[in-house]
Amino acid sequence: MTPTKRDWLDLASKDLKGTDPQSLDWHTPEGITVKPLYTSEDVPQAALEELPGFAPFTRGIRSTMYAGRPWTIRQYAGFSTAEESNAFYRKNLAAGQKGLSVAFDLATHRGYDSDHPRVLGDVGKAGVAIDSVEDMKILFDGIPLGEMSVSMTMNGAIIPVLAMFIVAGEEQGVDRKALTGTVQNDILKEFMVRNTYIYPPEPSMRIVADIIAYTAEEMPRFNSISISGYHMQEAGATLAQELAYTLADGMEYVRAAMAKGLDIDAFAGRLSFFFCIGMNFFMEAAKLRAARQLWAKIMTEFGAKSDRSKMLRTHCQTSGVSLTEQDPYNNVVRTAFEAMAAVLGGTQSLHTNSFDEAIALPTEFSARIARNTQLILAHETGVTKVVDPLGGSFYVEALTKDLVDKAWELIQEVEAAGGMTKAVEQGLPKMRIEEAAARRQARVDRGDDVIVGVNRFRLEDELPVDILNIDTDKVRQSQVARLQKMRDSRDPQICEKALAALEDVARSAKGNLLAAAVDAARARASLGEISDAMERGFGGRHVAVTRVISGVYDDAYGDDPQYGIIRERIAAYRAENGRQPHVLVAKMGQDGHDRGAKVIATAFADMGFKVDITDMFETPQEVCDKALALGVDVVGVSSLAAGHKSLVPDLIRRLRDAGGEEVTVVVGGVIPEQDYDFLRQAGVAEIFGPGSNVLDAAAAVLARIEGVRRNI
Repeated sequence: MTPTKRDWLDLASKDLKGTDPQSLDWHTPEGITVKPLYTSEDVPQAALEELPGFAPFTRGIRSTMYAGRPWTIRQYAGFSTAEESNAFYRKNLAAGQKGLSVAFDLATHRGYDSDHPRVLGDVGKAGVAIDSVEDMKILFDGIPLGEMSVSMTMNGAIIPVLAMFIVAGEEQGVDRKALTGTVQNDILKEFMVRNTYIYPPEPSMRIVADIIAYTAEEMPRFNSISISGYHMQEAGATLAQELAYTLADGMEYVRAAMAKGLDIDAFAGRLSFFFCIGMNFFMEAAKLRAARQLWAKIMTEFGAKSDRSKMLRTHCQTSGVSLTEQDPYNNVVRTAFEAMAAVLGGTQSLHTNSFDEAIALPTEFSARIARNTQLILAHETGVTKVVDPLGGSFYVEALTKDLVDKAWELIQEVEAAGGMTKAVEQGLPKMRIEEAAARRQARVDRGDDVIVGVNRFRLEDELPVDILNIDTDKVRQSQVARLQKMRDSRDPQICEKALAALEDVARSAKGNLLAAAVDAARARASLGEISDAMERGFGGRHVAVTRVISGVYDDAYGDDPQYGIIRERIAAYRAENGRQPHVLVAKMGQDGHDRGAKVIATAFADMGFKVDITDMFETPQEVCDKALALGVDVVGVSSLAAGHKSLVPDLIRRLRDAGGEEVTVVVGGVIPEQDYDFLRQAGVAEIFGPGSNVLDAAAAVLARIEGVRRNI
């Protein structure tokens, strides 16, 4: 006799010594209840009848998927200068990589030339510096752009970067119609999480639409947008939030293109997506399946007729947030599991992170391991032999439906707000993601979410890891010299005329911004000059409103003894001194990652500290002025892109010069242990690397404040 689900419940109850088997249920951050057993009763009948290659494409956009051709192996990389990056790309291509994925430095992302005073510590950080067509030509020297697919992760300064790529292709002898690749061009997610925006939301949406229009007509093989959820998950979004807000962004871009008179089937087939793949293995695979299903539904409702318009094609990247500074070789394993989840979910291309990226930029050694992770996956595991091997799994099919339902609820909330542009202006998605990030950190700090080597199974002594060090002063000097040489050799009248024309297009909203920028790039206008011309036409740069949410840590830690002790100490401090201990959380330089800063601000505020937070992209002088004006006890600098060795000592010098010696400076973020002595000698009081417990950090900061007050 075949056992039934009732029989299983009875047996499980005995195994659990009479406890209800539902006690094994797991409640995910998305609000999904995961049961210990799934059967055919949990699976919609329609899911069991779907096939790969047929709408709604849950099982894959191609009938044969990897059995016909494996995913594209991409490695997202940029190494300070165009020369170094070019050498790295050529070596990787020779070793089996199939496409290029370019990482740009922080100054380039924000539309600044390397000689701009605001980017002294940012040139060459986190990617390659591109100031002009000359840099772009060096970047792709010896790489035939008519044959190689190039992905460029760029949003804020997308117009000058894409214009320079087009001109570099021209000067290689490649017609723009032959160029293949993808630009991210997803500005809405920048306003939500990544923050490398330049212009306000409305003109930024016009840039997106102009690029879609230009590429649809002039670059038919080029993907005009890669709608990105990656940085949402990295900023703390749940998988349902990442899925919903990414697709809602896509809906907004489709509307923007249609508003320019474009037929949906003329451009929709060149839209692509970009998702993060974290450590929830089956949920991540189900997320990609749910994304395809939802996008087919959305595009059908928009009126798309072509199946190609309804296919969600995606690139994936393994998670950076899941990487740990502690016991970092564990990250090799994490990345391998995440890569497998992406492949089982049906990604079209994949980047695997290097194990040392929680500490610093990847070395050549660690990048090789990351690339080989994909080669081993493709050639040794057998996963390419069967299309959608998880299809029909009771658990995965149920998860797919649950994620579809949860994401659709969030999409409807965005639609009720007037669409994603309006929702972003209201701060709705950003606030939801920041709340989720704070809750996630609280679960990790409490040990509810286990991170091996961080909050469980820690090593007593960490093994040293070789890291990549970049001399930004040397990189900047090289960039400035080449930039000046280009300016000296160009025809100034032709350049000024092209920039004036671009500014007029930006101001009047007549003409295409990318077309005008191509003319300016051809005339050897620099990236910063092209950005400035648009900034003048659009009426200025965007400045975000920075807010601190509250209540999350109180909810998570209401009964925690250590949390209670810190609150009592703060209350005692306030009673003794007549005020709260006061912390300024600061973001300096052009790094837009603010998850850590927001989590710390939220947690410290809930504990009872008085917390202020600076605007993004501050200079050391601006932070110094704000700290002194507010009369803070501590400045806590959040650093994720290696600017700490230049920006933090500069801040400390300025505080001392201005009479703020009593202000304590602490630093947190992605900081290699090799830099700790340097920072301490510069005057940093406490350093909190990745994986630091927030309660421990609060206790250390409070002890510093108590000690300073006793000594005054």
